Amino acid sequence: MCSGRAYVRNVSYCELALSFFPLATIRHKFCANDPEVFVQAAMLAQDYCDAIDLNLGCPQMIAKRGHYGAFLQEEWDLLQRMILLANEKLSVPITCKIRVFPEIDKTVKYAQMLEKAGCQLLTVHGRTKEQKGPLAGVASWEHIQAVRKAVSIPVFANGNIQCLSDVEECIRKTGVHGVMSAEGNLHNPALFEGRNPLVWEMAEEYLEIVQKYPCPLSYVRAHLFKLWHHTLQVYQQLREELAKVKTLEGIADVNRELKLRCQEEIANQKEGEKPKEGLPFFHWICQPYIRPGPKERCKENGISGTEKGVRGKRALEDEEDRSSELLSKNKQKKKLRNPNKSFDPSLKPKYAKCDQCGNPKGNKCVFNMCRGCCKKRAFKETADCPGHGLLFKTKYEKSLLWQSSQREIQNPEISWRGEVDVGETTLTEGGC
Repeated sequence: MCSGRAYVRNVSYCELALSFFPLATIRHKFCANDPEVFVQAAMLAQDYCDAIDLNLGCPQMIAKRGHYGAFLQEEWDLLQRMILLANEKLSVPITCKIRVFPEIDKTVKYAQMLEKAGCQLLTVHGRTKEQKGPLAGVASWEHIQAVRKAVSIPVFANGNIQCLSDVEECIRKTGVHGVMSAEGNLHNPALFEGRNPLVWEMAEEYLEIVQKYPCPLSYVRAHLFKLWHHTLQVYQQLREELAKVKTLEGIADVNRELKLRCQEEIANQKEGEKPKEGLPFFHWICQPYIRPGPKERCKENGISGTEKGVRGKRALEDEEDRSSELLSKNKQKKKLRNPNKSFDPSLKPKYAKCDQCGNPKGNKCVFNMCRGCCKKRAFKETADCPGHGLLFKTKYEKSLLWQSSQREIQNPEISWRGEVDVGETTLTEGGC
């Protein structure tokens, strides 16, 4: 959904980069924390792409739990081994995407380490791993500029890209070879063309692509929530319909209804009328969405900054949970799927914690651990845990019995010859 010389990665949230490369190229992005596993997976994909990209920029909680993305940025030895092995085994280049450290000097050394290990193209997101969601703030182009000057490989910038003029300004200020955009491109897929089309036109084009290249409906719904963000603030009923629809044809019907409502609004528009809510364009035109910070969120919810300090997103959601009428949009969707579901924290079951990691432990675990920790210990000690269905000891003993029986099957003549020898000896002695 973009034209010109564009660098396109096949990632679910459609990051695009305007670059100086003459042809479009494809990178497969991987999350990993083990050199051998990373390279084995990459080898399966290398024949279908132009490069392998190691994701060192994901700041989400799932990346923290899985120990990958931006949560590896302090483990330089591990990252070196991953990139070195990838360079040795793969037939395509290895690239990386990172987030910055608060200190520019440390960020520069980090980039230089990756370059020395064999990274051949580096994308720098000018935010730290803590800058996400309502705390995203502004990306630091100063960090990106410092990295660009310190390394000899191509550098792409990421962060603060909402329109084409931002792309041009970023290249001018940082000197990078290309620019990527995620959020900005999701809200306006024509960002790199310098256009602001009508939201239903972009949706029609997107749905045509989905029909040609099918994907899970949840992906489609997520993209359209971004694309229609401003319009769905006006037509809340369409938001609910989009959340409940179960087929691609149903989504197309929602798009047609959205188009009719917007066209009716345009027809009734008064001369000289300006966009509401401080938007640069009317809501039916593709445009950026600026995330409100914690202070703005508090104002929206009628909470003063002096009221026990400024509270974050999670605290506000917890407050909403106490009222059955004020649920977050995500919880409203869960309520639609399961009307009997309750979000009252007092009704949540209490779990005993694993002695090792703090996750809920198995009620019948012999080690008083969660399944993950129990599996590691049972494997190490060759023990059983019936509560988790882990039978390392039992299987080991069975394997020994099987090996013993196989040896007897393969060499039956040994025991037979032994009996004959004894018999012959007895006969000889009797003859004497």
